[in-house]
Amino acid sequence: MAGIYIHIPFCKQKCSYCNFHFSTNLSKKSDLVSAISNELKLRKEEITEPIETIYFGGGTPSLLELDELNEIFDSIYRNYLVIDNPEVTLESNPDDLNFVKIAQFKTTPINRFSIGIQSFFDEDLRLMNRAHDANEALNSIKMVQDAGFENITIDLIYGGQTTSDEIWKKNLEIALDLQVPHISSYALTVEPKTILAHQIEQNLLEDVDEAKQERQFKTLVETLKSNNFIHYEISNFGKEGFFSQHNSNYWKGKPYLGVGPSAHSYDGKNRSWNLANNSLYLKNLHENKLANEVEVLSENDRFNELVMIRLRTIYGLDELEIKANFPKEFYTDFLEELKPHLENETVEYSNGIYRITDKGKFLADGIASSLFRI
Repeated sequence: MAGIYIHIPFCKQKCSYCNFHFSTNLSKKSDLVSAISNELKLRKEEITEPIETIYFGGGTPSLLELDELNEIFDSIYRNYLVIDNPEVTLESNPDDLNFVKIAQFKTTPINRFSIGIQSFFDEDLRLMNRAHDANEALNSIKMVQDAGFENITIDLIYGGQTTSDEIWKKNLEIALDLQVPHISSYALTVEPKTILAHQIEQNLLEDVDEAKQERQFKTLVETLKSNNFIHYEISNFGKEGFFSQHNSNYWKGKPYLGVGPSAHSYDGKNRSWNLANNSLYLKNLHENKLANEVEVLSENDRFNELVMIRLRTIYGLDELEIKANFPKEFYTDFLEELKPHLENETVEYSNGIYRITDKGKFLADGIASSLFRI
């Protein structure tokens, strides 16, 4: 099985923390949808497995109109073998969602909503320069539920300058009261060349507090676990039956096709990515050319990716997978580098599987990178 990721590079406005590729100029939105549909056609030979997940990310895919979505779906179903009832996710912002638009989405194959809530408090949303307010955050979830969508995930951000421990606890309480079955949650990260980074550099805003972020991460884990959520990936929590199939396939190393400007693809041995430039992307696709670059992954690259993605998940890293796919010294060196993490109990070993413990989860990326082959 394989998946298709579609990057819609448009947003109403720029969030202070975001470094994703997008444009706030929507004038080329329809042209870009046609280019995406053409790219899907041109690359149909790259994926021969049945498609089990389709994911609209961005940017803000909920900016698409019904006819634009249907144009993309038509290209997918015309050029690929899609299983019955695939998981089809649409990332959306609360301010885009209303009863009419949700009813239109209901007529498409979309069966899962990923809503970028980030916070239910206006002070947080203002800091992040989000386009919605707290009331729209609440109402968007209720409207999607009222339309009959059960498979809903929301994004929440913790550890920001305005997010006190009390606000963070209330954010989680509100999400639980709304009975959302999946939550993705991330620490506010200061990325280079973002509004947030500029504000901190100019002393207009304090830097993020790592101690607070770790404290709020622990609150997140404890609160959701005590409410029957499964912590199946470092940043992802789902009720039984509501894990993200699409993202889980990334973590399991399944192939996927990434379509649209800046989108990445993976076939098991190679990675490719489209140019992060809307104009060049449109020009190339107008000429039936692909605007992408390809990287053949080295043995070290493949090992490092395996370590990174497996250790982030509940599934862990199977020693047999390392032994079966890499030279003997890879496993020997891995065991040597792993010793301090086993000793300080941030990593555990059981029945041939290595997993990061609760103690080590906030440090997961650092633990994984310490095990990389250079």
